[in-house]
Amino acid sequence: MPILYVVATPIGNLEDISRRALRTLAEVKLIAAEDTRRTGRLLATYDIKTPMTSYHEHNKRTKLDYLLGHLENGDVALVSEAGMPGMSDPGYELIVAAHRRGIPVVPIPGPSAVITALVVSGLPPDRFLYIGFLPHRARARQRLLESVAPEPGTIVALESPHRLIPALNDILLILGDRQIAVCRELTKLHEEVFRGTIRQAIGHFTEPRGEFTLVIEGRREKKPELTEDAEQRLRHRYLAGSTAREAIAGVSEETGLSRKELYRAWLRLAKIGDTKKNSCQSVERS
Repeated sequence: MPILYVVATPIGNLEDISRRALRTLAEVKLIAAEDTRRTGRLLATYDIKTPMTSYHEHNKRTKLDYLLGHLENGDVALVSEAGMPGMSDPGYELIVAAHRRGIPVVPIPGPSAVITALVVSGLPPDRFLYIGFLPHRARARQRLLESVAPEPGTIVALESPHRLIPALNDILLILGDRQIAVCRELTKLHEEVFRGTIRQAIGHFTEPRGEFTLVIEGRREKKPELTEDAEQRLRHRYLAGSTAREAIAGVSEETGLSRKELYRAWLRLAKIGDTKKNSCQSVERS
C-alpha cells in the first residue's frame, strides 16, 4: 500500500537533513512542498530529481483530492518550508485525510525550530506549551497571552520580524517582565540566541531581521507568605504547650508554609516568651 511520508527538512543549514530523509525524497513518486523554490534548492543540492507539486496554506484544501489521488498509485512525501510539516505549517489536513482512508502515515523526523530553541533557551524544557505563530492583531494576540498566563511550563511561540516588537510589548503587558530567549535565524549564518528579560529583549532588537522563535518563562509559583493567621495558629500551639516539631508540622500542613519559615517564627515566639518570663521573675524578686 502507498505511504504518506511526513519528512522533516532543515530549518536553515542544509547539512542538517538525515540520510533517511534524502533516501525517502529520492524514492517517492511525488513531493508535496510548501515552498517549491526552497525545496527545489534542497533537492538540487543533493541531486534529487523527484517531481514536486505545491501544497501551501492557500491551496491546501483544493489540492487535497489531487494528493490523495496520487497516494492511490504511489508514495508521496510531505515537506514544509522548513522543519517538521504540520507544526504551524500545512500538512494537518492531508495527514488526517490519509488516516481516514487507511493510508499509512510514516514520519521521517528531523530538525524542528521549536525543540531547537527550547533546548538552547536555558529555560526549563521538561514541560512546555507550544502556541505557534502569535495572532497578527493586537487584541487577538493579547487574548491568547491572557489564556496562557497561568501556564507554569515554558511557553514557545513563533513570530515574524515586522511583528516582533509589538508582540514583545504585548507579552510584557500581559505576562510581566519574565525571562525570555529570543532565537533568531537558528542554524543559519546569522544565528542569534538572546537571553534576558522581555524588557531587555525589546531594547536589544531595534531592527529585527530573520525568523524568530520565542521561548518564554512560565508563571512563577508564588510561595505562601507568613500571615497573621499563621502566626496566631503557631502562638496557640505554643501557649498550649506543643513541641516545636508538633506545632510546625501542624501549621505547615494547614497553610502550605515551609517548615523552615515557620521554625523562624517559632523561635521569635519562644524568644518573646522567654523575655516575658524573665521580666516576671525580676518583678517577683523585687
